[in-house]
Amino acid sequence: MTERKLRIGVVGLSGSWSTEALADAIAERTGYRLIVDMARVVLDLETGQAHYGDVDLCDLSGLIVKKVTKTYSADTLDRLELLRFVENRGVRVFSPPANIARLIDRLSCTVMLRQCGIPMPRTVVTEDLDHAVESIRAFGTAVLKPLYSTKARGMVLIDAAKSADIRDALLSFKKENKVLYIQQKVDIPGRDLGVAFLGGEFLGTYARVIGDKAWNTTIKSGGQYAPHTATQETIDLAQRAQAPFGLDFTTVDVVETNDGPVVFEVSAFGGFSGLRVGVGLDAASLYSDYVAKELRT
Repeated sequence: MTERKLRIGVVGLSGSWSTEALADAIAERTGYRLIVDMARVVLDLETGQAHYGDVDLCDLSGLIVKKVTKTYSADTLDRLELLRFVENRGVRVFSPPANIARLIDRLSCTVMLRQCGIPMPRTVVTEDLDHAVESIRAFGTAVLKPLYSTKARGMVLIDAAKSADIRDALLSFKKENKVLYIQQKVDIPGRDLGVAFLGGEFLGTYARVIGDKAWNTTIKSGGQYAPHTATQETIDLAQRAQAPFGLDFTTVDVVETNDGPVVFEVSAFGGFSGLRVGVGLDAASLYSDYVAKELRT
């Protein structure tokens, strides 16, 4: 039965498959369809209104955050502040903006995971070039990761045995990244995993299989989604990893090594495509049912 009293907006990018799928699923359940582009939101602190066209977001029943910016940056955090204002006006936001913000900055996510005792690849963070060079030599092979990036954008692989001048590579990376986030490269067994959760409950696991001549498994680099049955140890670890962040929907990136599962990161928004291809789940419908139920209770 259609619940037409609910007015739920989807924060995302028009034309993006996952945003459109989520907006369609919400419309099927409520009769209301709205995709909110945060670049066009106007916050008036005097009147307490946050307008997107003719709609005051503060009048909505809820908002689902699928995408705030196309790529992660400090701008993403600023847009989350606008959503935090709307949330403080009484609108339920899925996931809460403050919780999402802790995952936009890679370092913030890493610090939280390590404080919770989650196993991760060995990582060094510094602005000191000399120490960075020493760390890469100690690691053997390392990955330089921007603090604001997704899908391996801007990441640089350095093999200490093959790199003629590690310092030059670091200086080049430092032009765009003041803080050096250096992670020891993990030997991936041809794939890593996305372990998905909805409301903190396990949904399913899919694999990203590495493409030809690529060092990472991202779809952008030629990787492909595939079915995968994760061990209970992997599922339990991923559940522990996502729990401190309090997200309504998320995916934990995990690799199953010979020494046990290791977490790379927790996603701020989670991916729908991997669940669709690798697990056969319609994440947009499941998420929409979850949100509608939460708002009705």
